[in-house]
Amino acid sequence: MGRRRAPLAVLPVVVAVIELVGSTVAARHQGVGLPAGAIVLLLAGPALLFLRRRAPGPAVAAITLVDGAYLLAGYPWGPALLSLALGLVFSVLGRARWWGWASVAVLAAGFAVAGLVPGWAPGTGQAAGQGRWLAMPAWFAVILLVTELVRSRRDRASEQRRIAREQIAHRRDEERLVLARDIHDVVAHSLSMINVQSSVALHLGRRNPDPEALLQALATIKAGSASALAEVREVLAVLRQDAPRVPGQRLDALAELIDRVRSAGLEVGYTAPARPWPAWVGERTENVLYRAVQESLTNVVRHAQATSVDIEVSLQEAGARLRVADDGRGRGENGEGNGLRGLRERVAALGGTVSIEDADADADGTGTIITVTLPAQEAP
Repeated sequence: MGRRRAPLAVLPVVVAVIELVGSTVAARHQGVGLPAGAIVLLLAGPALLFLRRRAPGPAVAAITLVDGAYLLAGYPWGPALLSLALGLVFSVLGRARWWGWASVAVLAAGFAVAGLVPGWAPGTGQAAGQGRWLAMPAWFAVILLVTELVRSRRDRASEQRRIAREQIAHRRDEERLVLARDIHDVVAHSLSMINVQSSVALHLGRRNPDPEALLQALATIKAGSASALAEVREVLAVLRQDAPRVPGQRLDALAELIDRVRSAGLEVGYTAPARPWPAWVGERTENVLYRAVQESLTNVVRHAQATSVDIEVSLQEAGARLRVADDGRGRGENGEGNGLRGLRERVAALGGTVSIEDADADADGTGTIITVTLPAQEAP
């Protein structure tokens, strides 16, 4: 809940009491009375503070005229200028700073012009000389400067809080997006493998009861589901905020991923990156390349109707390159789904590009080639 403001009338009433009581006491010390006109002006200044929230600029201008009239009329000195000082403060805090500065300039100009009038001098009962009149606008300028500094610090603190909130919200959005991509990649790939292996197992069980082949298909289903379950648990742990989110898949895990796809009957050729790898290759780069291969194989299994696919990963000092080519039916009229959109977002986050195109026609179909390029990242 936000901090509650004080009632609007509290400050004007308090200021009015201070000005009336203080000016009355000051008048007695100066041996003069407090005329009715002075009392009206002393009440008018605090009354204008009722506008401090809605119209701080016009309020300080009107208070300047009221207090200037009080001083130029020669009424007794005292705390009569308290309402003007507060009006200047509220003008700066209320984003009406130029009203405050203009009011001080008008007050100084009024005193200067009055001082040029022959025979004019501070009125009866004034305890100070001309020096007080000349210094008064300077003191008000100091009040404005101090208030400007306070407002500037407050604005900077508010801006820093706003930026911090936006950064937290941005990090949360990025984390949700990463989790959504991971869940899609894990679930889509694993379910596709389980679906293919289940079909193989059903076929073997019904028409060609080969125990070894059937057991191999079931073992592949078990391994794929266990791997998927482990990754889903990792993602759920992040959602419960039990663990930080770190890239969970590295290039060395590609061999296992490819073996699971091969067990589904797809011929997969894999050219691993030559060792030693460049120093800039880190967890994020490896994870993006792994997920790119995973998404590409998922699409091949689900949509391409391919018999073979070739995967080549190259790591150079200038950057990384992944090429996945299949001999399937090509993209056709199918648009890109969430998986490919997520792939493009992952790659773009590292400054890379994704190219998807149809290969040359052959006996079995056109085929599809997915090429991912990543520039060299800052060395981890």
